[in-house]
Amino acid sequence: MNKISSTSLIGGAVVVAMAVGLYLGVAKRGLPPEGLGMGLWRKIKRKKKPLRVYMDGCFDMMHYGHCNALRQARAVGDQLVVGVVSDAEIIANKGPPVTPMHERMIMVKAVKWVDEVISDAPYAITEDFMKKLFDEYKMDYIIHGDDPCVLPDGTDAYAVAKKAGRFKQIKRTEGISSTDIVGRLLLCVRERSVSDSHNHSSLQRQFSHGHSQKFEDGGSGSRSGTRVSHFLPTSRRIVQFSNGKGPGPNAHIVYIDGAFDLFHAGHVEILRVARELGDFLLVGTHNDQTISAKRGTHRPIMNLHERSLSVLACRYVDEVIIGAPWEVSKDMITTFNISLVVHGTVAESSDFQKEKDNPYDVPISMGIFKVLESPLDITTTTIIKRIVANHKAYQKRNEKKVASEKRYYDNKTYVSSD
Repeated sequence: MNKISSTSLIGGAVVVAMAVGLYLGVAKRGLPPEGLGMGLWRKIKRKKKPLRVYMDGCFDMMHYGHCNALRQARAVGDQLVVGVVSDAEIIANKGPPVTPMHERMIMVKAVKWVDEVISDAPYAITEDFMKKLFDEYKMDYIIHGDDPCVLPDGTDAYAVAKKAGRFKQIKRTEGISSTDIVGRLLLCVRERSVSDSHNHSSLQRQFSHGHSQKFEDGGSGSRSGTRVSHFLPTSRRIVQFSNGKGPGPNAHIVYIDGAFDLFHAGHVEILRVARELGDFLLVGTHNDQTISAKRGTHRPIMNLHERSLSVLACRYVDEVIIGAPWEVSKDMITTFNISLVVHGTVAESSDFQKEKDNPYDVPISMGIFKVLESPLDITTTTIIKRIVANHKAYQKRNEKKVASEKRYYDNKTYVSSD
């Protein structure tokens, strides 16, 4: 009996040793052991070392297209590191940025798919910077969209990464670019300069219905890089941006509303402060008609779905009411179980408490309204004024960019699902 037991133990040890040897030998070659599927093997390997991916960009006037690119990049790996190009590099390669470095850093850090951020990244991937990414930051791949990124000398900004076999491509988000947004704003400036016969037309309505303003000088918005909005909202995109989780049964729900037009660092910072006051941040985005009625016919610059996606991408936001009512009613507070309604000190209009029909009358009467000190003195008007003040430089920048935008759309081919 003892001999049999001893033989069995020795035999078992030999089998285990052989199995371990086979496992290690196969593992060194990067192949899964026999009986273990490639998918499961990848997961096991990934637990040892997370797949780190790098994506860079200017992220000027950051919009939902940028956010969707970051979402796709994050899906390629386990950790997403984002490089934000310096102001000097943007000026040298594209022209002056609308939003300075510190504001762009706030925006990128707030995107919920971003794990780390590198400031003052170069515009082009050089040999030295790529080596730094691989050696110091332990990057596995460098990612960019399917739209070409060409340097002033006509070369590909990602040629080095592609040559090294460490480049992966994602699908560009249709219908939006910083060039397009600046073009829309430039169109606002031009439209104000033409005869009063054009003043009644809503810029937003023109974009939404695929019309571009024709001017008395015979030109059109396209000359300044302006295109009508090509954005095609889908339920799938909204699901991709959503958290997919509701508040807990005892959650302290904070509500804040607004236009969130040209989503900027001021918006991000007030959302961060609001989120710190509870367990769940519910954000209401007003519809286009409401904003036009309150802010004028040239607002909003971005339509309702564009604005809602930008808000949904923010890591401080848990849920968005798309097309929220202007007035916060008792029924709305009950329906969403809102504990606190807040508003920032910096806004397009801070005179709401002086209005005859204060939109926050109900939460004020219930004792659940609070005005928050806004961390940054930035509004949508601030962004528009920057472009108006320097519109000649931005006009020149857009004229350069519009040609490459047109080439992209003319030569666009299908890229697999994002």
